[in-house]
Amino acid sequence: MDLSDPIGALGEWVLSNLDKVFFSVVTIIIGFIIYKAISKEIKRLKEKNRLEEHLAYTLDRIVKWLVFLVILSVILMLFGVTLGIVSGLLTILGGTIIGFAAINTIGNAIAGLIVMTSRPFRVGDRIFFNGKFADIIAIELIYTKMLTLDNVMVSVPNQELLKTEIDNYGKKNVVRRQVVVTAGFEVESKEVKRILMEAAKKVSKVLEKPEPYVRITQFQNFAVEYTLYVFVNEIKKLREIDAEIFESVLETCRVNKLDISTPSLHIIRKKDNGTL
Repeated sequence: MDLSDPIGALGEWVLSNLDKVFFSVVTIIIGFIIYKAISKEIKRLKEKNRLEEHLAYTLDRIVKWLVFLVILSVILMLFGVTLGIVSGLLTILGGTIIGFAAINTIGNAIAGLIVMTSRPFRVGDRIFFNGKFADIIAIELIYTKMLTLDNVMVSVPNQELLKTEIDNYGKKNVVRRQVVVTAGFEVESKEVKRILMEAAKKVSKVLEKPEPYVRITQFQNFAVEYTLYVFVNEIKKLREIDAEIFESVLETCRVNKLDISTPSLHIIRKKDNGTL
């Protein structure tokens, strides 16, 4: 083989290994067809609710990697690359590559397996992570991908997920939301509770069961703190629902002439015989 002419050398190599190249291409095509058939079946089972979305996603990833490894093994065998040669190359390259990168990679991979098996959240769930709401898009071996409410895709190393507290709101879970207001001590508590309950009933996305309720949660220096608790299940619209609840409380209190601003202490100095 004349290496001074790389194109000619490549052509000569292809001709001399034409049968191996042909079988390699056939192996790739067959592997691709097998993967697509299995992936289609997994998707069908998921659509019929016979497989959970998270499990279907995980199975699809596993099948993809298994098919890839089988295809790679067959091609290596066709060209006479034995496991001994492969292990020798890995030994030469491994010392450098693994020394710099593998610790974090392996750690993230193990963390990814833990996330996939323990399932603290699933694909499609809405979580509260690092002070932000985000929807889980994909759980990869190394990273978990999530989409924030700002429509920004974030890839988080799986090790970080295991070290951080995550609030999982799910997809259709019933969760409690709350609004805190203050009213003066002179206002009857029954009246405040009536007004807040009226405000809750005006928001269509607030559930009737469990029923909303109001509690006195604190005595401040110059006001009483009331907390309105409501329940919702439209997880993907939490921010919109919160805004509707706050607006309803504000308008209902205004209509009923209930002052919910925190009173402040006003010192009135009266002049008496030249003194304050």
